Amino acid sequence: MRIATWNVNSITSRLPRLLAWLESSGTDVLCVQELKCGDEAFPSGPLRELGYEAASHGTGRWNGVAVISRVGLEEVRQGLPDGPAYDGAVEPRAVSAVCGGVRVWSVYVPNGREVGHPHYTYKLEWLAALRTAVATDAAAEQPFAVLGDYNIAPTDEDVWDIAQFTDATHVTEPERAALAALRETGLRDVVPRPLKYDHPFTYWDYRMLGFPKNKGMRIDLVYGNAPFATAVSDAFVDREERKGKGASDHAPVVVDLDLAAPPAG
Repeated sequence: MRIATWNVNSITSRLPRLLAWLESSGTDVLCVQELKCGDEAFPSGPLRELGYEAASHGTGRWNGVAVISRVGLEEVRQGLPDGPAYDGAVEPRAVSAVCGGVRVWSVYVPNGREVGHPHYTYKLEWLAALRTAVATDAAAEQPFAVLGDYNIAPTDEDVWDIAQFTDATHVTEPERAALAALRETGLRDVVPRPLKYDHPFTYWDYRMLGFPKNKGMRIDLVYGNAPFATAVSDAFVDREERKGKGASDHAPVVVDLDLAAPPAG
């Protein structure tokens, strides 16, 4: 099974590229973030024509997540249970489903904006709620993974130059401690192999030639439980989808699983 995660930075703007990539990549399950569209505007029709069904969770603003699958879509859960609100609103940042026997969450962790900002506090509260929400699934024998844009670089090596991030979000100790707490539920960081350069960045800013100069960050993560992680046969960042006109500022992270067939009967 091939599972991927991709912050598309507007599914409406990226739809032709998304459809072409699904068709060419052989992806079975895709977790998508930053839809920037409401559920009523989600492109279910074009996806259905390719053989995919989808569970989306969006309101048409800056957030929105989805799980797209051609291997089944069951037990859909929209939203983060007991997740915090920001500025009076509970944002659509999480959706989960069982696809081909694997439960996946597609998550879009709050950015945090800047240290000390209310959005930074919200980010940490949201991550704490995520940890609580996934703990049972993480400990289960069913393959399980939380995929998405975490807006956190787990280590200093996961940014192009840590000196550029002094007092900045995405690399602070409280954010990384929240990631560590999430892993303590039984999840492992599935680190993709680099296809170019020496580190598998997943995001490059549009500004100041971020991608050509490889000024990137690894913030799109795949956290899987033991049954998921031990089934991984390959993982990589598809940098080709960050190239060219109309690209998202994120590239897909692709994970291949070698799953045992279920027993007959």
